[in-house]
Amino acid sequence: MISVRGVNKHFGPLHVLREVSLDVQRGQVVVVLGPSGSGKSTLCRTINRLETIDSGTIAVDGKPLPQEGKALTRYRADVGMVFQSFNLFAHKTILENVMLAPQKVRKISKVAARERAMALLDRVGIANQADKLPAQLSGGQQQRVAIARALAMEPKVMLFDEPTSALDPEMVTEVLEVMTSLAKGGMTMLVVTHEMGFARRAADRVVFMADGQVLEDTTPTQFFSNPSSARARDFLGKILSH
Repeated sequence: MISVRGVNKHFGPLHVLREVSLDVQRGQVVVVLGPSGSGKSTLCRTINRLETIDSGTIAVDGKPLPQEGKALTRYRADVGMVFQSFNLFAHKTILENVMLAPQKVRKISKVAARERAMALLDRVGIANQADKLPAQLSGGQQQRVAIARALAMEPKVMLFDEPTSALDPEMVTEVLEVMTSLAKGGMTMLVVTHEMGFARRAADRVVFMADGQVLEDTTPTQFFSNPSSARARDFLGKILSH
């Protein structure tokens, strides 16, 4: 479903992605772990073409990433993305936030958009908040709205870029529960996160990145019990000792 081949990316003199190759099969949940500055978020953003690449190829569902224009808009409609910050429209209600893109991009009717939005808000457990503005919700609730909004486009793939890192600890669980249920439902997901419990529980594969390279691509069991690279052992030692 996602195919990344030999991708390189520079920010000025900084080589942030180095010959990165990665496949995500349909229905798989791949969790990307690694220290800060390892290129995880940049990789996630290149798949949605929020960042351009210098060389290599990226394809989703067999189609190469379009450069710009209407083809890119259509492509992005198939690739849902959830960020650290919720990026909700502050002046629109929760329901309107979820309804907007399906009407504008998918051209579905207001009635159908409303029906789909309410079903998704129910799925993420906040249908009773539909008429509130984002500022009236907790961070965890806002992030669940952001997930519902991405799902409203009926994407083929969901990308999550550290979706819980801006949340208070007690709100992290509610967002991870929604993501875990999506994973169980067969959604193709690429998740950049620091949540080790989620990686162990929900991932089909763990990809470990450091210094812009993929150093490991293996099962959660293998990664957490017997990582093959010294960098991964060091990373896990620091994280799991807290």
